[in-house]
Amino acid sequence: MIEQTIDVKGMSCDHCKRAVEAALIELDGVKRVEVDLTEGTVTVSFTPEQTSITQMVAAIEGQGYDVN
Repeated sequence: MIEQTIDVKGMSCDHCKRAVEAALIELDGVKRVEVDLTEGTVTVSFTPEQTSITQMVAAIEGQGYDVN
């Protein structure tokens, strides 16, 4: 398992946090998601054999947020 922090633009409220968390936790291999609204980051613990950064970015962008 590895941990990756992703910079995300546009998150500003609890709804944003819940939307991103829900989208990521649905991906196979994602074990933990931590959203920091103040920093604009999402830290994800995941199994790389089951999911990828590309899939996580697509899930976040699918919720309407921009990934740096």
